[in-house]
Amino acid sequence: MVERTRIKEIIDTALKDSKADATEVLVFADDNQLTRFANSTIHQNVAETNVQVRVRAIAGRRQGVASTNDTHPDALRRVVEQALQAANIQPERDADILMADPATIEPVIALSESTAECSPRRRAEAVQTVCRLSDEAGLLASGAFSSAIWSMAIGNSHGLFAYHAGTQANFTTVVMGEDSSGFAENAHWDIDSLDTHALGREAIDTALRSRSPRTVEAGEYPVVLKPYAVCDLIGTLGWIGLNALSVQEKRSFMTNQIGKRVASPLVTIWDDGRDLRGLPAPFDFEGIPRQRVSLIEEGIARGVVYDLDTAAREGRKSTGHGLPAPNTWGPMPAHIFMAGGEASLEDLVNSVDSGLLVTRFHYTVPIHEKRTVTTGMTRDGTFWIENGEIAYPVKNLRFTQSYIGALNSVEMLGRDTRLIQEWSGGNYAPAVKIGAFRFTGGTEF
Repeated sequence: MVERTRIKEIIDTALKDSKADATEVLVFADDNQLTRFANSTIHQNVAETNVQVRVRAIAGRRQGVASTNDTHPDALRRVVEQALQAANIQPERDADILMADPATIEPVIALSESTAECSPRRRAEAVQTVCRLSDEAGLLASGAFSSAIWSMAIGNSHGLFAYHAGTQANFTTVVMGEDSSGFAENAHWDIDSLDTHALGREAIDTALRSRSPRTVEAGEYPVVLKPYAVCDLIGTLGWIGLNALSVQEKRSFMTNQIGKRVASPLVTIWDDGRDLRGLPAPFDFEGIPRQRVSLIEEGIARGVVYDLDTAAREGRKSTGHGLPAPNTWGPMPAHIFMAGGEASLEDLVNSVDSGLLVTRFHYTVPIHEKRTVTTGMTRDGTFWIENGEIAYPVKNLRFTQSYIGALNSVEMLGRDTRLIQEWSGGNYAPAVKIGAFRFTGGTEF
């Protein structure tokens, strides 16, 4: 982690040497450590420390970007010059290019000493336990255990400066047999809150129960989705339709739907970069304080997230969801939460007469963004439910399903949740029961 004083020195040096009309400097520093394992053996332990400096220079209605990980003053001068050179050869935009003004940003404390000081030995001992338990069950374990401390800062020629430091840890494992597999994953900013032993047990149990899978015909079935699958669902909706650019370009399922019902009354989804159940960050990549944004409330479409550019088009203020500008993605909800209920996973299964229990989705790809039709496959534990009980494991199935259509069919919410880490945040969701989910084919495994 690079301390606040040093990061500000880097930013001030870059800004001082800029001849652009306006300049923005984004610094991301991280110290990442990762322990990987396969075939129940640790095969890699790596550590990386890096500082990335990204400069955006504005010249009239043109802008350019250049980056470096060399923080020597001469290197900073060069990268500032390169950003301005890039700006001067760009086409002019129709609209003015915006840059954030200073704002009050309330800090959020998501910095764990245990995570920051996590040793390779601690990660190895956790992995060793999962591998030993897998070996005892006649299975092979693979996966990764990571820990990191990071800091991010942004400053610009308007006088803005914002700094945040945090930690994060993530454990994921796939446990495999000859014809079965199980999966478990969880993330947290405090490594002491990760129960790697329980995660390993969960994956092992799923792998044991999914042996000798049977074939199930394609069709539409009630499903119970574990949190891993639900996190994929809400994350996909986030980047294809819960951002202002997709609405402005009329390719979002939220287009002309604000205030209207788009999902089951049980469904409430929001984005909150300050919630300590996630991986918090109090400001976005433009230096705007992150706001809690209600996306879907009791099934009613309430709003989408904005950055400076998309907000200006509608005469609004940014909600603090900007990615590094310029970009073609637009704003992005990076800390998505879905409200849970009171039911246990067993309660959800017990409510199904005949249907499927799905652990997670794999290789999901949207094929019609506005309708949210997405295709993908089940993976690492799919089971047939009969008369409210898990009857037998089934081979993986391909699905082609509208994700918002699935949320419109939510009938029960679970209380068990997971946080799945993404590149700039994470998705947090419970298990759910969905009344109808369309499976379009099967696989050999």
